[in-house]
Amino acid sequence: MDPKTVKSDLVLILDYGSQYTHLITRRIRSLSVFSLCVSGTSSLATITDLNPSVVILSGGPHSVHTPDSPSFPDGFLPWALSHDIPVLGICYGLQLLVQRLGGVVRVGHKQEYGRMEICVDKPSALFPSGKVGKRQVVWMSHGDEAATLPDGFHVIARSDQGAVAAIENPSAKLYGLQYHPEVTHTEEGMETLRHFLFDVCGVEAGWNMEDVMEEEIKVINDSVGPDEHVICALSGGVDSTVAATLVHKAIGDRLHCVFVDNGLLRYKERERVMETFEKDLHLPVVCVDAVDQFLTKLKGVTDPETKRKIIGKEFICIFDAFAQELEGKLGKKPAYLVQGTLYPDVIESCPPPGTGRTHSHTIKSHHNVGGLPKDMKLKLIEPLKLLFKDEVRQLGRILDVPEAFLKRHPFPGPGLAVRVLGDVTEGNALDILRQVDEIFIQSIKDAGLYDSIWQAFAVFLPVRSVGVQGDQRTHSHVVALRAVTSQDGMTADWYYFEHKFLDDVSRKICNGIRGVNRVVQDITSKPPSTIEWE
Repeated sequence: MDPKTVKSDLVLILDYGSQYTHLITRRIRSLSVFSLCVSGTSSLATITDLNPSVVILSGGPHSVHTPDSPSFPDGFLPWALSHDIPVLGICYGLQLLVQRLGGVVRVGHKQEYGRMEICVDKPSALFPSGKVGKRQVVWMSHGDEAATLPDGFHVIARSDQGAVAAIENPSAKLYGLQYHPEVTHTEEGMETLRHFLFDVCGVEAGWNMEDVMEEEIKVINDSVGPDEHVICALSGGVDSTVAATLVHKAIGDRLHCVFVDNGLLRYKERERVMETFEKDLHLPVVCVDAVDQFLTKLKGVTDPETKRKIIGKEFICIFDAFAQELEGKLGKKPAYLVQGTLYPDVIESCPPPGTGRTHSHTIKSHHNVGGLPKDMKLKLIEPLKLLFKDEVRQLGRILDVPEAFLKRHPFPGPGLAVRVLGDVTEGNALDILRQVDEIFIQSIKDAGLYDSIWQAFAVFLPVRSVGVQGDQRTHSHVVALRAVTSQDGMTADWYYFEHKFLDDVSRKICNGIRGVNRVVQDITSKPPSTIEWE
């Protein structure tokens, strides 16, 4: 998808490393406006080439006082002014505007973190006259504060502690919020963003999945020659399935799907997924049994990153071999590989393709993004790489993917390898985990909770616990249950089960699965944890 072909004004976010940057992107898209995130240190040419209608400077963990603090390129503000482009600085972004324009930013007398109240001082572009004197709860996260504003700027809101909370220079179309309007804890945050984009900036909405589908089909047809063939790696998850269905719509039978049984699948996943592909989706799929190949390579490996790299490499080896087999049948070797990489995968990998990001830490490096070998022979097609999970589901509905399939919880590319902590080939860890996971998920479905949970799964822990089963002392395995709610997987809260439900599930697991005598629940949000265990 080419950002310049989207039928919507583009809101470009310069990312300075805030954990909330992705939320700005997501909130703006929810207003039917296309938003895109690039590195805050991108070149001026990169920024201007995207032709944004609005630029937002994100928050970040840095201080403008440090010599290596990231900043927008020289010439950015003159370009924005000369092209009538509004700029909004959020948190660190506000401080960056103040400092670069000749104001003073100092270490705050009192740091402000978490929920705070602010009060609007005067009528302004950001806060119309009806807001004057009004108090609102916002989410603060800063240690520095603006002490002296540049010429032309005015303070329009302050915190209860007297710190600058919002500033603006309407004649230059420069605005700043010291708090984060994108997080749900800022009660009027969405209203503020909506007002800023539509009323202050005059942005026009036009971001929708129908246009995304048409554009992606065009991109695929432009990239893949009329006689070329494409391989699609199907995992059985929503992302790869929607990607395959989209590519199939574009090029038809020149798409060749392969589903790999790597021995790291869920309970009866192979049988269930192949049936869905054939009966419901009518996709041409070949199933490759590679259980021994993967488990042999993983034997003795405990480091999660090493597991991911091994799995990524083996997948590519299989796809290369599959391509060679097709070459014998077709007389032409496929040149492309389709993957269901999503925007969160791109954001959480370092560096995201094409962004040159340097101010955030690597969180993911699975085979969809960071685990691809440098000598891979197949060229990638990633039609979903600018979409969030809920947007992929919207696209899937347009493509007539069955609703029951679209509602499936996400499953990681490395499969159960990241849910068995330690050596996946040791003992019967995989078999135990499959059974535990099946009981947990089926219980969630029976209770009518499945669609209320973004993701649920079981984890095999590398510890044993003393227990009593059948009047005998046991020394058996411990498993953990995790269920989270989320919008896009970038942040998540743990799901609150009723005690009766957890009691029933625990009894079913310990009484029904030999080798387990203790069940625990993970009640950690993301952040500080990730969703998956590793």
